[in-house]
Amino acid sequence: MSIDIVLILAAIITLLVLSAFFNGSETALTAASRARMHALEQEGNGKAALVNRLLRQPERLIGAVLLGNTLVDILAASLASGLAVLLAGPAGVAYATAIMTILVVVFSAVLPKTYALAFADRIALFVAPIMRAIIVVLGPLTTTIQFIVRLILKLTPTRRDDQANILAAHEEIRGTIELQTIGGAVAKGDAAMLGGVLDLRDLQVLDIMVHRTKMQTINIDDPPQKVVDEVMKSQYTRVPLWKDEPENIVGVLHTKDLLVALGRSNWDVTKLDVTGIAAQPWFVPDTTSVKDQLNEFLKRKAQLALVVDEYGEVQGLITLEDILEEIVGQIADEHDIHDAAIRVQADGSVNVDGTVAVRDLNRQMEWDLPDEEATTIAGLVIHEAQTIPEPGQAFTFYGYRFEILRKNRNKITAIRIRPIGTQSKTPRRTLESDAMEAG
Repeated sequence: MSIDIVLILAAIITLLVLSAFFNGSETALTAASRARMHALEQEGNGKAALVNRLLRQPERLIGAVLLGNTLVDILAASLASGLAVLLAGPAGVAYATAIMTILVVVFSAVLPKTYALAFADRIALFVAPIMRAIIVVLGPLTTTIQFIVRLILKLTPTRRDDQANILAAHEEIRGTIELQTIGGAVAKGDAAMLGGVLDLRDLQVLDIMVHRTKMQTINIDDPPQKVVDEVMKSQYTRVPLWKDEPENIVGVLHTKDLLVALGRSNWDVTKLDVTGIAAQPWFVPDTTSVKDQLNEFLKRKAQLALVVDEYGEVQGLITLEDILEEIVGQIADEHDIHDAAIRVQADGSVNVDGTVAVRDLNRQMEWDLPDEEATTIAGLVIHEAQTIPEPGQAFTFYGYRFEILRKNRNKITAIRIRPIGTQSKTPRRTLESDAMEAG
């Protein structure tokens, strides 16, 4: 055997070892216990601190691993093909492909990943300094590749993938929650609350606000006695005030401020200055994310904001309680009016009001109806049916049968929903002509 063949074989073996290192390092670093690494870092372990720094920059870590692993695999395959052609002629390419596939899969992928999963913490601490050096060396190349990829993504029709993260922390957390829920370690209620926290960044205030048609407001020009009577009858502690027209909100009246003002006037309602005690309204765009709105509520120590569209028209209002309900579910107190908008029937169907939010129905019934195109159940039916249906019509899509029970003018007020088997993510629109009893 000539010296050249020996050198090529040694190079192939070295490259396979490097491939195994990259695969094992990636698995060990991503599977290492974050809690264990954090505890070791608190104890002064420098390697654990380095592991945590690497995991805080997942794009650089995964980019370097993918680049390094791809380079060594391609180079190993090229050398093997050249050696095989030298020894066996043109047919050697097929032999080299088969042999290298077996070697890469067994010795460079399965074995190192298996060991890395079994001893993730130990291996992560060992490879962290080496991976740090590799990331520094390959940094300029990985940065260039990321730039090219993002440039290509910007040319695609959709924008949802432009800021995609290779190792999205939110999705990793969500997957962990779902896995622990299936295993029984996390209760379904707790999983729903944790998922609600993660969903806040994907929701806009438009999705969870109280629509203007359901807002309880008071005319600021009404006599003081009438204003007091309306506030006392209200179930809310904060009531928007309008002037000239209901959409022109000019203030927000707090019941505590009202009582303080009445006390100062010796409970003489005629001396009450409603305009003077009303707080200035706070307007927010309907495109504000729920997460940002929650932060603003906490920063301003406020609990109610008016939602406006791009034209400045009031669309509804959002409260701190609305956001909290997205996390913990419906919150009710002794003054809330209990009106069951979701009514489960004995036959397994569910009667719902048209104004019920799709998200609320999904949470209560553990369904998975889409809420990207419509906020309410009525809106979902109209969107999928592409028409305003009449009572007695029925539609089938997403694995559910929707029966229109009642309608008031152009507004669907009651719908019966029945699961019809395996749900499909692709809507199947079917208009049923059979008459149904609306009730």
